[in-house]
Amino acid sequence: MTHEEFPTEHPALVTCGLPYANGDLHVGHLRTYVSGDAFSRALRTLGQQTAFVSGSDMHGTPIAVNAQQEGVSPESFALRHHEQYEETFPRFNVDFDNYGHTHEETNVELTQAFVRAWEENDHVYEKEIQVAYDPDADQWLPDRYVEGECPYCGEHARGDECDEGCQRHLEPGDIVDPVSTLTGNPAEYREREHKFLRLSEFQEYLTGFINRMEGTSNAQNQPREWIEGDLQDLCITRDMDWGIDYPDEVSGEDDLVLYVWVDAPIEYVASSKQYSERVGSDTYDWEDVWQDGESEIVHVIGRDIIQHHTVFWPSMLKAADYNEPRAVCATGFVNLNGEAFSTSRNRAIWADEYLQEGFHPDLLRYYLATAAGFERDVNFSWERFQERVNTELADVVGNFVNRALLFAARNFEGTPDAELTDETETRIAEAMDDYEDALNDYDVRAAGETAVALARYGNEYIQNAEPWKLDDEAAAPVIRDCVQLVKAVTILLQPIAPEKAEDAWAQLAADGSAADATIGDCLQAPPEHFPEPDGPLFEKIDDERVAELNEKLAERVAEATADDEDERDETESDADTTTDEDNTTMTEDTTDEFEPLADERISFDDFQALDLRVGRIETAEGIEGADDLLRLTVDIGVETRQIVAGLKQLHDIADLEGTRVVVVANLEKAELFGVESNGMVLAAGEDADLLTTHGDAAPGTKIK
Repeated sequence: MTHEEFPTEHPALVTCGLPYANGDLHVGHLRTYVSGDAFSRALRTLGQQTAFVSGSDMHGTPIAVNAQQEGVSPESFALRHHEQYEETFPRFNVDFDNYGHTHEETNVELTQAFVRAWEENDHVYEKEIQVAYDPDADQWLPDRYVEGECPYCGEHARGDECDEGCQRHLEPGDIVDPVSTLTGNPAEYREREHKFLRLSEFQEYLTGFINRMEGTSNAQNQPREWIEGDLQDLCITRDMDWGIDYPDEVSGEDDLVLYVWVDAPIEYVASSKQYSERVGSDTYDWEDVWQDGESEIVHVIGRDIIQHHTVFWPSMLKAADYNEPRAVCATGFVNLNGEAFSTSRNRAIWADEYLQEGFHPDLLRYYLATAAGFERDVNFSWERFQERVNTELADVVGNFVNRALLFAARNFEGTPDAELTDETETRIAEAMDDYEDALNDYDVRAAGETAVALARYGNEYIQNAEPWKLDDEAAAPVIRDCVQLVKAVTILLQPIAPEKAEDAWAQLAADGSAADATIGDCLQAPPEHFPEPDGPLFEKIDDERVAELNEKLAERVAEATADDEDERDETESDADTTTDEDNTTMTEDTTDEFEPLADERISFDDFQALDLRVGRIETAEGIEGADDLLRLTVDIGVETRQIVAGLKQLHDIADLEGTRVVVVANLEKAELFGVESNGMVLAAGEDADLLTTHGDAAPGTKIK
């Protein structure tokens, strides 16, 4: 890999974490794939040779378990979902150059070749270990066939991961008090020989890798505890029938398959190989990317599989003499109305449902890609979706494109014969620089915002210039600038909203397509002639529509919750709450007094992302027209900030000056009653009890 700024002279490969072929897709799943698609499109806009690949993850115990419950083969079960994903992604304009799956021959052959290379390089050994066994079912219990207690944190865990507790990867034999998911009976541990990759041998290499790896900070920081701690070797085989066989000629074993996290990431290689074979190595050479030359491999994944891509995967590549990735970008999760998606309770916005409601896919793409930074969680609600579509896409982008092209077509039959003004040329050039900087920071959100910011500038420009009040000679330079701005906005918007960008490109009557345009085309002259636009790019969403959608969601969740409670009532006893000696619930005196604790935990990386500082209120004054708001100036050490806070009715204003407070310093700026607020002062409860420090910590002190 290189660390040159994009675009480089070397081929890039962008991949997305493989969707597990085990269920329907909802909008939370789509965030990773939309982000990966937008990033790969944006790299091409910079002029970077790029391929975008992924595939369905077809193996592992969950698929085997669910297939068994349906009475079908694991292959047919997984293929059904793979075909569904293959159809769904293009409907959201996620355009993979190749989308395969892990059970295809290309991946099978490459995976076994990887293992042979590990064997030849002495990176694999055999060891007898404890493996859970169900004597009633007469079956070994790999991964999710066994559940029990996590040996690290004591929480309930499944066989390969403590998914409800510390999130640690678990090896066979780790689970305490194992229980078979097949029969519900206690399992027993028996000795069994398995294969291990000498992961511990790569500890020094991984330390260097994580220090030079680019991408999001959560992907760079989360694995350090693993890499710098007691790195354990990885068991790479499982006792089951469904999966890729361990190479017989190497091991002599015919009843072991490879662990799903061996063959899954190798699909990145297999999928790029399939693409290369389809288009020819002169167009794209997969071997140059993975083995021979310098390359720019970028993995876009969900936050829950960081360790697999920053510990297991680079070791697997190194052990087989393949190139390491340049960057790993881990997206945050998507919540629904502030809570996690729950597929069991049907509390989700399903991919098919979104499209059936008649919404354009680019609206959701824009929301998912720009609602938060790559690694931050996104909270989806129909109200917030409506707000962003209406105020940003419709009012800003759509309004500017329509009014600029409409005026140009009606008054000049296209682009006026005038020179682009220096001011507008500079503004577009600055947007191009911001766009390029954002992509080199792996910030899809910031890249998308450049298009909206440029359209906002265009709206202000045309509004201030009022060309409808000018004669043609005076109006020509204004409209010439605006048409150029439309072209630039279209090019910069294309990675986020590709279909809508093509509509704008067609309205401009520009040659080729917006997808083929590069960033340099932002300042190339637009077409001389184009007709009046046939309508706005974006339609607003009205309040009645949002109310209808919320009602549908509430009804669906209530129905699923009722079904879930009915099932629990059939299996749970009436007295299953923890009680004290008086036979009253232990929390009886406090449950109505405080809000319940949030079920969803945040990661340590998320907490570290908050820049909490000690501040000192220097001045406080009311804001005209606002009953509750105060304008504060707060010294936070490195600078003095203006912050708007709802303290007016709850504190004596004169007493606030000199008070030490806790400030969220990296909160996005907001405007309240026409006053900019640059940060947030923290307070507890309805009485706004200000958080302060016990001692005399100086303003600017970071809170940890």
